[in-house]
Amino acid sequence: MVSLANNFIDYDKYPIATPGAQRDAIVSDVQAHLKEQGCAVLKGFLSAEGIAASVAEADAVAGKGHHSFSRTNAYFTADDPSLPDDDPRRQFFDRSNAFIPADNFAPSGSLRTIFDSAGFDDFIRACLDEPAERFFRYADPLADVIVNAADAGNGFPWHFDTNNFTVTLALQNAERGGAFEYAPMIRSSEDENFAEVSDVLNGTSDKVVSLELEPGDLQLFRGRYSLHRVAPLEGNTPRYVAIFSYVEAPGMVGSVERTRQLYGRTLPIHHDRAGHRTDALID
Repeated sequence: MVSLANNFIDYDKYPIATPGAQRDAIVSDVQAHLKEQGCAVLKGFLSAEGIAASVAEADAVAGKGHHSFSRTNAYFTADDPSLPDDDPRRQFFDRSNAFIPADNFAPSGSLRTIFDSAGFDDFIRACLDEPAERFFRYADPLADVIVNAADAGNGFPWHFDTNNFTVTLALQNAERGGAFEYAPMIRSSEDENFAEVSDVLNGTSDKVVSLELEPGDLQLFRGRYSLHRVAPLEGNTPRYVAIFSYVEAPGMVGSVERTRQLYGRTLPIHHDRAGHRTDALID
């Protein structure tokens, strides 16, 4: 598996499995960007072969993606008429998107080969500067390795992630649109910060950052605390982004409601572990 992964990851540029000065410098640079900007991008992390294999894998299972069209708030919760009209929990936006669930990606496929490649988890943990006791792969069998597939007109409105640490690989861009926009770290485990969330939703915040990612770029992002969205797309080429997820406690999975919204189905594990969280944030 390691030799195959070596063909998919540019280990010359990013020696993630080789301790030394080059790896240390990359980790330090990523940590600085995460601290200062809430996000870090490693340009050209995948090789051309890795991009091609991953796009081919996504193409092969694209028909199994769950397409949904709905109106959602940033928390994926139902409307609560007891709240003020201007509360961010009552601000709903059109969402049109598709996620290809994790159980469509085989252990021998390119995406899981990359995820399981030598040094990958340790490198990501080091970049996020997380202790081993607070860093685990997402235990959700529908969501640990997924692909977001979006066609023309699609986008993903402002939202927070359920998982603490999200690692994405840009695989294929749409012809136009699809910028990644985010407001870094505007809430914490102790404070929802509804006022600032409202500013972002209303377009009056000065904290929003916009990124243009290219195929093969690896992005590290703390989406549980940073409000973010994907701008609408144009053209005939679908946008593919692979998502690898990590959390701060073992055994965490998505909520029943949100899993049903995103993937169109749930598994027994989602019901068995409902409420198994390490914080009290709205999902």
